Amino acid sequence: MGLLDFVFLLVLYLLQGSNTSLVQLNNNGYEGIIIAIDPHVPEDGKIIEEIKGMVTTASTYLFEATEKRFFFKNVSILIPNSWKENSQYKRPKHESYKHADVLVAPPALPGRDEPYTRQFTACEEKGEYIHFTPDFVLGKKQNEYGPSDRLLVHEWAHLRWGVFDEYNEDEPFYSAKSKKIEATRCSTGITGINRVYKCQGNSCTTRGCRIDSKTKLYEKDCQFFPDKDQTEKASIMFMQGINSVVEFCNKKTHNQEAPSLQNKMCNSRSTWEVISNSEDFKNTTSMVAPPPPPVFSLLKIRERIVCLVLDKSGSMNSFNRLNRMNQAAKHFLLQTIENGSWVGMVHFDSSANVKSNLIQIISSKERNKLLESLPTAANGGTSICAGIKSAFQVVREIHPQIDGSEIVLLTDGEDNSAKNCIDEVKQSGAIIHLIALGPSADKAVIEMSALTGGNHFFASDEAQNNGLIDAFGALASGNTDLSQQPLQLESKGLTLNNNPWMNGTVIIDSTVGKDTFVLITWARQSPIISLWDPSGTPMRNFTVDTVSKMAYLSIPGTAKVGVWTYSLQAKANPETLTMTVNSQAANSSVPPITVNAKMNKDTNSFPSPMIVYAEVLQGHVPILGANVTAFIESSNGKIEVLELLDNGAGADSFKNDGVYSRYFIAYSENGRYSLKVRAYRGANVTTQNLRRPLNRAAYIPGWVVDGKIEGNPPRVEIDEDTHTTLESFTRTASGGAFVVSNISKLPLPDLYPPSQITDLEATLNGDEINLTWTAPGDNFDVGKVQRYIIRISGSILDLRDNFDNALQVNTTDLLPNEANSKETFAFKQGNISEENATHIFIAIQSVDKSNLTSKLSNIAQVALFIPQAEPGPDESPPNPSPDENQSNSRVNIVILVVLVVGSVAIVSTIIGATIY
Repeated sequence: MGLLDFVFLLVLYLLQGSNTSLVQLNNNGYEGIIIAIDPHVPEDGKIIEEIKGMVTTASTYLFEATEKRFFFKNVSILIPNSWKENSQYKRPKHESYKHADVLVAPPALPGRDEPYTRQFTACEEKGEYIHFTPDFVLGKKQNEYGPSDRLLVHEWAHLRWGVFDEYNEDEPFYSAKSKKIEATRCSTGITGINRVYKCQGNSCTTRGCRIDSKTKLYEKDCQFFPDKDQTEKASIMFMQGINSVVEFCNKKTHNQEAPSLQNKMCNSRSTWEVISNSEDFKNTTSMVAPPPPPVFSLLKIRERIVCLVLDKSGSMNSFNRLNRMNQAAKHFLLQTIENGSWVGMVHFDSSANVKSNLIQIISSKERNKLLESLPTAANGGTSICAGIKSAFQVVREIHPQIDGSEIVLLTDGEDNSAKNCIDEVKQSGAIIHLIALGPSADKAVIEMSALTGGNHFFASDEAQNNGLIDAFGALASGNTDLSQQPLQLESKGLTLNNNPWMNGTVIIDSTVGKDTFVLITWARQSPIISLWDPSGTPMRNFTVDTVSKMAYLSIPGTAKVGVWTYSLQAKANPETLTMTVNSQAANSSVPPITVNAKMNKDTNSFPSPMIVYAEVLQGHVPILGANVTAFIESSNGKIEVLELLDNGAGADSFKNDGVYSRYFIAYSENGRYSLKVRAYRGANVTTQNLRRPLNRAAYIPGWVVDGKIEGNPPRVEIDEDTHTTLESFTRTASGGAFVVSNISKLPLPDLYPPSQITDLEATLNGDEINLTWTAPGDNFDVGKVQRYIIRISGSILDLRDNFDNALQVNTTDLLPNEANSKETFAFKQGNISEENATHIFIAIQSVDKSNLTSKLSNIAQVALFIPQAEPGPDESPPNPSPDENQSNSRVNIVILVVLVVGSVAIVSTIIGATIY
């Protein structure tokens, strides 16, 4: 591969941002798709065959739905290590669970087999993965969700192109311009009936839907039942299970009225408009000939092979780097690397030396033997390629093929020759994980880790930030059952001056406690260590390693649940101490609480903003109400602290989905940054919401055949309003490293506008429209905006496309609050220019002190009529109640009122306003 080829591949990779997928589009075909079968899935060869059939049929459906543009070219099926051997199964190269595009795993909640895509970023941005359950793949849920091949295309559109569903289970109905209540769908050509359908045993009853007096829409139990026979071709993002549906909604067929997630997230654009704007679409043209069928590779997870490649060049003598590397490597060898793994070790300076051939870790004996191979002195130059090539030799002595082996490369220096072995690394099939220590670590190796699907970590020379131990600790295998992976509960450090004490607590919650490991490090002199369990019993028997300046304790059995207390007293002044605690799941059948952290991009050019994401989950179920903090460290050790929020505002796309987010714009210098996240929950303060996935497939309650409903089995429902008091916990996680360039040292003007308002809601109360939204900040989601511009229109398109010319609401008395506060505002609706308008549409722009304006908010709406229910079977149209008649009259009168400019005071904190 030449340099230009390499640069092209690198550009392709970087376009993916921090999404971990290895998929690439090549001549209209998607290559490198990974479908991973979770270790918890019992062995069943039918699953593999059904996956093959699903993907093969889906490829043709995708090809036709995208105007002969895209198809599935090659797919790897990742098979758990616990399944029996088969001669067809090969060893994976870069493929792993971390890179899975489709995960076949038990349901997130028992009995809930709904397929979904984990998607928590903005419109047009890629999702994380698709989750199918074994029963769904085996075809046992076809009635409820439609054929699996069609549903794969629906979910692929979420995953690859960042489109959203054209239904909305939170708002299944809306008031249409026709003055009727319509089901939220696209296109409106999809026919069906709205009914309340209840079954007890074999007896089912059907009745018409009643109007809810509060919402003026259909009651909660009302459902839309589509006709079995249809002619409408769109849309795949509504209900692809309908036989006639073979297209995405386009500009002509799109239903902009409906309160669908697609409209809310993508500014009322159709799914095909979004897909047509994707890089995939721009880089392809329609094919003439039909595509070939997909090619499948069956890959089975094997025992892990890891070779540590450790820098011992002269620069490792600076800043206590050599000893800090040894502390972190010992933690990795003692605690992180799994039993059954093969581990070797290479040292390098200007040349490389094999210090340990591969040893399979069976017990502590092998771990301790490897500890003896760590470097004791640093000198010489830096030859990264020599280290990597020696690692290849170490692996080949046991395994002729080095596919899927992992090289953990730690380096602190630059090496101009590192680029010379990029081609060999790429062709090898090995995975390169880079741990960059200090500000000068070589940049070329970032490309190696990116091209091989490895991780990239950065640790500064500020030992109290614990970056090296965090980086090594994050290298647990992602291919084992989650219950067997070490989780980091705590990672803290302090540089002590005058005050000798470092005190704190660590929470062991009931989901962890097995193989709990406590590590303490120091820079100068062994401190006095005190650790007490929740009942106050002191923990003794720490192993003290005076050479590496560390002490550690393995807590036998399962550690007691509760608050553990520690007190470290430094013996030197100044002193740097760190405290790290890891543990594993207490019970293999109960998923542990986990935290996953990432940035939205791996590389960034100033002044483009970045977004921090942290997922807090138990299994696949979101954990809500946690306090989540991000620590972003620059090359020189400066830390920016951000509180992450799950409020559905600013950088956070969805409220209460267990993903906590925030914008990051506080760049201090060019170069590497590292991300670390801490999640904490105190006692009895938060709840776990058994919330369904936001982008779950549409459940089909039944079909209408010859005017009668043929019902499907009812879905297992869970009361999502039930709040369960949960125990407290702590977790920390490394989000890896990212690189920022083009930061100017010159004074700069204000570059950042307020963030877009995405949660604007409107309700009609008499002749007043009440608005609520979350306040943005002066710079995205920080500070306070100067003012709001609110405009209204009778046309959603006019408001979206000609906002500056729409009727403006007087907001003189509306004083903005701090970012992330709840804003409320009310105004009288007055006249709008459109004749016969059935709705008023409202949108907001925010303006900061530098007169920078935000993107237009989501568009909220209120209906200016009381919709009529359709008659049910054997029913006449229902008469509205007296209250509804009065309300309807009042609305009609209000439309004719011409308001005088001025403000109106309203009870409580809501500020009245009128129309300019």
